[in-house]
Amino acid sequence: MPQTPSQTESVRNIALLSVAQAIGGSNQAIVMAIAALTAAAMAPSQALATLPVTAMVIGLALGTSPATMIIHRLGRTRGFMVGGMITMPAALVAALAVVLSNFYLFCLALFFVGASAAFFQQIRFAAADSVAPGLKSRAISWVMFGGVAAGFFGPQLSNISRDWVPGAPFAAGYIVMAVLSLIAIGVLSQTRLAPTHVPGHGAPAGRPLSVLLRTPEVVVPMVGAAVSYALMTLVMVAAPLAMVYLCGHSPADASGAIQWHIIAMFAPSFITGHIIARIGAHLTAAIGLALIIACAAIALSGISVTHFNMALVLLGLGWNFGFIGSTTLLTQSYRPEEAARVQAVNEQLVFGSMAVASIGSGLLLELIGWESINILAIPIAALAILLLGWGETLRRRPQMAG
Repeated sequence: MPQTPSQTESVRNIALLSVAQAIGGSNQAIVMAIAALTAAAMAPSQALATLPVTAMVIGLALGTSPATMIIHRLGRTRGFMVGGMITMPAALVAALAVVLSNFYLFCLALFFVGASAAFFQQIRFAAADSVAPGLKSRAISWVMFGGVAAGFFGPQLSNISRDWVPGAPFAAGYIVMAVLSLIAIGVLSQTRLAPTHVPGHGAPAGRPLSVLLRTPEVVVPMVGAAVSYALMTLVMVAAPLAMVYLCGHSPADASGAIQWHIIAMFAPSFITGHIIARIGAHLTAAIGLALIIACAAIALSGISVTHFNMALVLLGLGWNFGFIGSTTLLTQSYRPEEAARVQAVNEQLVFGSMAVASIGSGLLLELIGWESINILAIPIAALAILLLGWGETLRRRPQMAG
């Protein structure tokens, strides 16, 4: 049995992983801020300007299972460092593609940027597994709080570095990403994370995956996390397009709404762990999904800038509670020797759902409109709330029987 980390070790791990998450998140924020603008100048058609971002999302979705296996084979610290080592050349190739005005090379580079992001997405699991049991939910929350710094620093860095490479606007932003990845590797090298379980040599193998995927304690939080992420992505990606092209608002208004959304996504992480400790992870996740329903209701009540701002803030809050609550539940559902299998499936489900939502958002906006997207979100979130309630009932049943 691994030794329980001390309070000092737990705080150290949380602090270092929060910094690493902030750096990794800044890279993603840089891409989201400038990739479409970069692509628009060299894409064969304006309709393809979002293809590089889609390539990154697909890389993230496809990279989740390999990233999980590498992390659990090499150990968490070295596994995360591998992720940083992938980001560095991928970002530099993206910068070269901008200089050469090679659109398809740029798409390929962002695919690997997405694949490297799959490593950093698993930092929340490392935080939960590398602290004392009573600090799991708070560790996840603090690591996710690193996203607040990413939301501020990423776009600012991309803006500051815009003209650093003469004749190639935004190219320097991708060089900045490579530098940030080098810093992240240095931070990660100082972590002392819980060892991963490698099967073999008489070690317990845990329950087969087929059994785990029939266990409500495992499946319910997976679905909660996937629905929270997919609905957030579906509405978030469609919102700025709806604001500018359907409702006549300015790009600055749309940018401001997304900025508030990003802040709402990560700022509550400062208290989410305390909320989970007080009311439980099931109820916290359910409240998150209820906030997503409230987001849809406000979006359906009007199309002013204020309506969009309020809806996107609620969407960010809902994602935070739903995703962190579900992730906390999942970390309590498996044994150490089962972690690699469960986390790999969870990441594939969550980010696969995100990829589908990202790709489908613009298409659905074109086919059924902004209002219908929000109407669609309501029953999906409601069903996930019912599923969480069923999971909590099953959890309480042995206690009531006793």
